[in-house]
Amino acid sequence: MMFDNLSEKFSDAFRSLRGTNKISAENIEETLKQVKTALLEADVNFKVVKEFVEKVKAEATGEKVLRGIEPGQQFVKIMHDELAKLMGGEQEGLNLNRPPVIPILIVGLNGAGKTTFAGKLALHLRNKNKKDVYLIPADNFRPAAKDQLIVHAKSLGVDYFDSDLTMKPVDIVKAGLAEAKRLHKEIAIIDTAGRLQVDEELMGQLVDVRKSLDNPEVLIVADAMTGQEAVNVAKTFHEKVGLTGIVLSKMDSDARGGAALSIRYVTGVPIKFISVGEKLKDLDVFHPDRLAKRILDMGDVLSLVEKAEEAINQDEAMGMMANLEKGKFTINDFVKQMETINRLGSFGSILKMIPGMGGALRQIGDLSPAENEMKRMRVIINSMTNKERENVDLIDASRRKRIASGAGRTVTDVNQFIERFGQMRQMMVGMMGMMKGGGLPNIPGMGPVKGFRQAPQNSQLMGGEGKSGPKKNKFGKKYF
Repeated sequence: MMFDNLSEKFSDAFRSLRGTNKISAENIEETLKQVKTALLEADVNFKVVKEFVEKVKAEATGEKVLRGIEPGQQFVKIMHDELAKLMGGEQEGLNLNRPPVIPILIVGLNGAGKTTFAGKLALHLRNKNKKDVYLIPADNFRPAAKDQLIVHAKSLGVDYFDSDLTMKPVDIVKAGLAEAKRLHKEIAIIDTAGRLQVDEELMGQLVDVRKSLDNPEVLIVADAMTGQEAVNVAKTFHEKVGLTGIVLSKMDSDARGGAALSIRYVTGVPIKFISVGEKLKDLDVFHPDRLAKRILDMGDVLSLVEKAEEAINQDEAMGMMANLEKGKFTINDFVKQMETINRLGSFGSILKMIPGMGGALRQIGDLSPAENEMKRMRVIINSMTNKERENVDLIDASRRKRIASGAGRTVTDVNQFIERFGQMRQMMVGMMGMMKGGGLPNIPGMGPVKGFRQAPQNSQLMGGEGKSGPKKNKFGKKYF
């Protein structure tokens, strides 16, 4: 994945500061040398690298080490702050605080993912901002782009403009906006033509469209896999057309990541979104500080919580909690858990948001076997009846044989799944017992767990209620 190699090299560089009691010019020289090499190998613009290293050195040299904080940890904090500043400092969103119809113009070269991003943005704005979105296909250079955008619109259930591709792009846009106003839409997302490379004809068309719009958002979709070429393309588009934001596509690739670290500095245009997969849901708002944390293996808990809130179905979660309180955990409950995990993303992407897991993941390696195992379990589950999924104890030898045949698996595979599910059911019910009773339950085959003591409810160390009282999550449950 992108930034894995950079993260690993940063981690190696920071080892030289371990065991020291002060950050000094002498003990950070070798560290900064390795940091500089790592950034250059990641295809970060050399001017950006030079200025970044100088700023980190100025901040770190002679910095007084705080009591209880290791110099290496303090240096990582300085690196984080400077990386975040390099990528823009704070998150900058779209300007949606104005009367409709708000035009959002999508520009870029062919192959960067403009049309797919138009669909992703429509889904994002509908779900996050509760906006009524309208899609306008204005790419008369690649006719298939219109068909692709219409497919996205239909899959999302949003309206689209049936544009006449024989018209000039500026005329298509004018007609599309007129229809959007007639339908009382709030936002119009306009997908424009691209080329394999920048040319005067393309720029002339985009300038005409830009001039016809009233204070539009102009977003360029830049392919993060192309490194500094993406930076140069964005710079040219900004000079010719005038950009208000950058979208980095293919951020789930194994590219080196230099574009993400250079593009804001070189163009002066904020990164507003990053595309992290091929599905329409695979779009994230860009937060410079959060990406800096991921690069430095500090995790990204805030993004993980946000993804969890989106992925968790409240009714399903409450239903499962009710079952667990009765000591019941079914295969249908397990399926819902798998679906929630799938909505969160791949195992690797989830674990990387947990502080310190980056290094562990590099040692573990490929997690796809675990994901493939979940798919195999789902095939077995799909061969079960609903009664069997609700009560696994019904599944006798003859039923196991039928399930195996229907799933194209062996009876041994079915037996192994049922055994694993039994262990999971035991664990889930046991955890609920611990939450309700303030202690660990008797675990079959192990007896009662001794030595467990519930933490004091008002302990500041444990994050008790304090003066402000407990917080609540989306299900109304207290958390501290």
